[in-house]
Amino acid sequence: MFLDLKNYTPPPEPPANRGPEPLTPKQKKAFAWIVGVNLVLLVIAPIGGATVISGLIALFD
Repeated sequence: MFLDLKNYTPPPEPPANRGPEPLTPKQKKAFAWIVGVNLVLLVIAPIGGATVISGLIALFD
């Protein structure tokens, strides 16, 4: 098989990686709310789960 490389042009250079764009103030506020709610749920969820489990144990005991 014959491969003609006379008209070969290399692929264009990929654009430089500039990194992520900075967050807007609205995005920062939403991000803070999401993190805050997750931290609160991190504390409350195990307590609620333990209460449900102990209630089920008391129900069938």
